[in-house]
Amino acid sequence: MKILSQDELNQHNNATVRGAVEGTLAGLAVSIPGSLILNRRWGYYRSLPLSLKMLGAIFVTVPALAIQAERRGLEFDRSQWSGFGKVEMDREAQEAREAWEALSAKNKISNWLINHQYSVMAGGWLGTGAIAGTIIWRNKYQTTPQKLVQVRMWAQAMAVGLILAGGLLTHRAQLDSASKPRATDHSWAAILEEQAQEEEQRKVKLMAAAPASA
Repeated sequence: MKILSQDELNQHNNATVRGAVEGTLAGLAVSIPGSLILNRRWGYYRSLPLSLKMLGAIFVTVPALAIQAERRGLEFDRSQWSGFGKVEMDREAQEAREAWEALSAKNKISNWLINHQYSVMAGGWLGTGAIAGTIIWRNKYQTTPQKLVQVRMWAQAMAVGLILAGGLLTHRAQLDSASKPRATDHSWAAILEEQAQEEEQRKVKLMAAAPASA
């Protein structure tokens, strides 16, 4: 495991901060114009309190901030790999791409949902809240707190359903994985073999250079 120097740690931190800034700007670039358009064209949206409109912008901006910050940090980490580690990472990435291409459309959808289940849950929760809020807010005989409680109940019900669906998908994937023979991880063997080959090449170059220097 490579020990990072203070300069590399600072560069990693700068990359993460840059990603956070990019994510924040992207989130605001989507949420603010979206809010203005909704406020101009949708009477129900105009009737919402400012706090809920700001909450909607936060729900868009904060995930964008976190995702882009993580992406920039991972990009920096990958840029620091070299030699055998980079070769092995490239090989594993190629194998992952080939395995993905070999999946059927149904399995690709299931695999994507499993890998992004938390994002799907969050999106479903927000989407349900938005749809329920649009319908419930038309009721003129309820107070704002009563409407908010109903919106929350609908969103929570959807969240529970998505959690159960995600659990079933994960369980099914585990059963499918258990029924398949496990491939032995030969990554360290491959690295050692590459090291041995490079050492042999170095020795050959030294032997070839020895007569010339003599």
